Amino acid sequence: MTVILLGLGLGGFLALAVYGINPPRASLADTLARLGNPPAAPTPPAVEDKAEGWATRLGWRAVPTLKALGLPTRSLRDDLAVAEVPVERFLAEKAAAFLAGLLAPSVASLLLWALTGSGFGVRLTVLGSLLTGTVLFFTPDLSVRAEARKRRKELRHTLSVFLNLVVIALAGGAGIHQALADAGANAHGWGAAQLRRALTAAEVGRTNVWHELGELGARTGVRELTELAATVSLAGSEGAKIRVSLEAKAAAMRTRSLAEADGAAQSATERMSLPVVVLFAGFLIFIGYPALQNVLAGL
Repeated sequence: MTVILLGLGLGGFLALAVYGINPPRASLADTLARLGNPPAAPTPPAVEDKAEGWATRLGWRAVPTLKALGLPTRSLRDDLAVAEVPVERFLAEKAAAFLAGLLAPSVASLLLWALTGSGFGVRLTVLGSLLTGTVLFFTPDLSVRAEARKRRKELRHTLSVFLNLVVIALAGGAGIHQALADAGANAHGWGAAQLRRALTAAEVGRTNVWHELGELGARTGVRELTELAATVSLAGSEGAKIRVSLEAKAAAMRTRSLAEADGAAQSATERMSLPVVVLFAGFLIFIGYPALQNVLAGL
């Protein structure tokens, strides 16, 4: 009975997987009916991704349901925007990961039954499916948040170098706009591209460059950019005051970067000491176990 239930569950999951990857084609009547109707306004596709993989194709049918449940959350949407991951593709990958988690224990139980003649049992298999499905469902969240943190850190470091270059250019007699343009042109990477995009938007739109940088900080969640925009706005339009404000902000960011680097180095040192302690404890157990065994045997 257990094998029958496991086989039915596995067959149902495989049918859903095949249906998700290869959806049925529309009938001829439906196609002719759509051709006779006036074209509707164009809508974005369910999954907007240039490199659509099997996981996306498998889980894209669950995207409307997950959106109806309020996913992703607001903070996760901000991380998706920073990581430049489409919401639809992210939700499709979550659904595919959940389905894979549901299938894994059933497949393992069937393989174990085929090899040994006994599986995990229905209750253990169902609990394992729910557990692995839940864990894998939240796995894409961790990867997106890690990528967003990495990009925010890169943007902070780029901003620190950018401000130092601007201060040097201002000290050499360059104007504020020329200093900003030169500093942005000499930087590379994702963070530098975001700063150049903000500078270009301010130049094309004839808007305040500090306002554009503040908007960039609000979109990416980098507090230093919004603070910089507010500080320079208070300084007014005088070049000397702007230079003083930029120097103060650059010094503060350098201090923070050094503190973060020192903290990361200390954390890495602590992580390196843990394997040594475990190895030493195992060595002590290996040496002391025979003596302890002899003492206990003599009692």
